[in-house]
Amino acid sequence: MAINVKQDGDDDEVIAAINTTPLVDVVLLIIFLITIPVVTHTVPVQLPKETVNPLQTRPDSIEIAVNKDGDFFWNEKRVDAPTLLARLKLASVKAPQPEVHVRGDQTTRYEAIGRVVTACERAGISKVSFITQPPARGG
Repeated sequence: MAINVKQDGDDDEVIAAINTTPLVDVVLLIIFLITIPVVTHTVPVQLPKETVNPLQTRPDSIEIAVNKDGDFFWNEKRVDAPTLLARLKLASVKAPQPEVHVRGDQTTRYEAIGRVVTACERAGISKVSFITQPPARGG
């Protein structure tokens, strides 16, 4: 804390004012230290246990792969973006509508995967799944 003392040569009167800024900082610090542990606690709930079942590829499923260069592959045949959209539009009117499974290389830019998802949305595809590889087990 600091004290301001008025010093005039003629006055012997001392005027003292306490600087409360550091005091406010300490009070705020104490408040934060007390409230943060309270905020981080959550309501104890028991989450459901679920195992991930492998995706069953049906014959009418569409598999779209995206390689690391951002090229699209429709069931292992390379297609460009307009062709991809046209094929998705044709597939979206089938009953029942086929599922689209997107397989993206792990080094693929998100932009390329986003273009596939956008094309599915524009075509009216209602179910898009992302195919991943499970992590290696062991230690």
